[in-house]
Amino acid sequence: MNLTYQILKNHLVEGELTAGREISIRIDHTLTQDSTGTMAYLQFEAMGVPRVKTELSVAYIDHNTIQSGFENADDHRYLETVTKKHGVRLSKPGNGVCHQVHLERFAIPGKTLLGSDSHTPTAGGLGMLAIGAGGLDVAVAMTGGAYSIPCPSVTNIRLTGKLSRGVAAKDVILEVLRIVTVKGGVGKVMEYTGEGVKSLSVPERATIANMGAELGATTSIFPADENARAFMKVQGREKDYVEMLPTADAAYDETIEIDLSALAPMVALPHMPDNVQTVEETGAVKVDQVCIGSCTNSSYLDMMRVAKILKGRTMHPDVSLVIAPGSRQVLGMLAANGALNDMIQAGARIAETACGFCIGMGQSPRTNAVSLRTNNRNFFGRSGTKSAGVYLVSCETAAASALTGVLTDPRTLDTDLTVEMPESFLYNDNLIIPPAPEGNDVEVVRGPNIKPFPQAEALPESLKGKALLKMEDNITTDHIMPSDSKLLPFRSNIPKLSEYCLTPVDKTFPARARAAGGGFLLAGHNYGQGSSREHAALVPLYLKIRGVIAKSFARIHKDNLINNGILPLTFKNEADYDRFDVDDEIELPDIRKKVADGVSVIPVRNVIKGFTCDTVMELSPRQQAMILAGGLINKIKSEQ
Repeated sequence: MNLTYQILKNHLVEGELTAGREISIRIDHTLTQDSTGTMAYLQFEAMGVPRVKTELSVAYIDHNTIQSGFENADDHRYLETVTKKHGVRLSKPGNGVCHQVHLERFAIPGKTLLGSDSHTPTAGGLGMLAIGAGGLDVAVAMTGGAYSIPCPSVTNIRLTGKLSRGVAAKDVILEVLRIVTVKGGVGKVMEYTGEGVKSLSVPERATIANMGAELGATTSIFPADENARAFMKVQGREKDYVEMLPTADAAYDETIEIDLSALAPMVALPHMPDNVQTVEETGAVKVDQVCIGSCTNSSYLDMMRVAKILKGRTMHPDVSLVIAPGSRQVLGMLAANGALNDMIQAGARIAETACGFCIGMGQSPRTNAVSLRTNNRNFFGRSGTKSAGVYLVSCETAAASALTGVLTDPRTLDTDLTVEMPESFLYNDNLIIPPAPEGNDVEVVRGPNIKPFPQAEALPESLKGKALLKMEDNITTDHIMPSDSKLLPFRSNIPKLSEYCLTPVDKTFPARARAAGGGFLLAGHNYGQGSSREHAALVPLYLKIRGVIAKSFARIHKDNLINNGILPLTFKNEADYDRFDVDDEIELPDIRKKVADGVSVIPVRNVIKGFTCDTVMELSPRQQAMILAGGLINKIKSEQ
């Protein structure tokens, strides 16, 4: 049995391990961050469960760390008190990025982790089945509820050989993205095997697992072998180590072979992570900004290789260089061994151990800039500057380019990039706050920026409304609900966010949606790719969007739509997409009866143009009940 199915089997609550069939699994750990976490805990409170029922739940504050007004600080106070009351550990601002810290301090091979962040699969680098989901799914898991997904197929990424000097784990996942594309991993788990895996450290494996999210994959996972044991030992957690390996005769649905020794430094060009070619093919593009860090590339090993490249040198005068270590542990070790000073003397600005530039929270580049970044996404406008071009590269390529001022192959530098794993990490968990003992009376503090989350109404007998917007392929959650330094402080204020919903596509959309009293959205392939942010469903719900008709959906966003009672319909014949226009009147007659009867082919009538086309909405019985009730919260309340 492959490693993925071993863990699924050990956690199976309902269903059978047949690809495509819905299964429900028990969740051991949950993870939230402050951008999505505030809403998740509001939803948890609405369920009336006094104490979390998982083995471990951790709330991280790592996104909204810039306190330019009261909003972020108020949300943090809410998180501090609600976690203390309900049995959740809290990682305070400055302790680090959730995925880096969870990998260092909490991840356990063979366990399941559900996180309200799409890059939760980072922990797959340590043999954990770690899945990103919407905040509501995580809230349900904290109540002890199972997590339900279509059973994934498993792709074997078989690695051979060994990385050459100057070629990094980031180049491995960029090569996988080049092969698979941003939608090629939907419904799949990427399981890494082969002799090449043995040459990769846990932080390198975590980088690859992290960006499996960009494939649209359910998750990615590496075996827990002696390298995993060594990592956990230097973190003082060897007692938690469990060997997790696929069996010798493990079966897979497909296999992709990658020879690590044949890889070269890679780059993802604007504006999509799968727009990949080699650094050599791209050429000496002039660089204005270099940002090193994020949950993808901010480990101790990453930072030490950067320090080696920068030591005794000075960055190019035309380049702005920013470095953000991923955790307080990493930052402290760099300060202790002098590497931080090497970075500073080279001209780097040291940013807080937080998500920062990756999510557009500061460090927006200048107009028309070329920004080299080691984070995981380069979607249009995500940096905060719409005219900028963001290129995704490894830490080694980023540091080398910061010195030369142009995109540079790090293999051209005469630098020893060998970094050994330290004998022990300088871990200190004093910024991870334990909850109050059970039964203690803790007052939950809510600031004025925290508003109630919207809830859908039960599905009516029929639906009718205008097509309010028609969109192309690969519309991301950044398009649906922009997330930059101006809007992130309002993650707990859905009415405020609604003023900006889908404005990167059409600035008039919020006003038109309100004037029409809601309606439908039309979209191309891979609608809702990117971050797990549930706000991309909650805000359209607030604007009374009742359905999205698309060519295909990203996994997490489709689940979030269903969780909130919004119909996810796919064109049975993709050519029908071209027959619809904005302002067409759309009707779904007898939709409630069709959902209740489990009908998967749903006729959609275009009243204006006088035709009907078929769409597909395949729902499990559990999802049917959610849609009928008007979302998961309504369903849970009806069962109490």
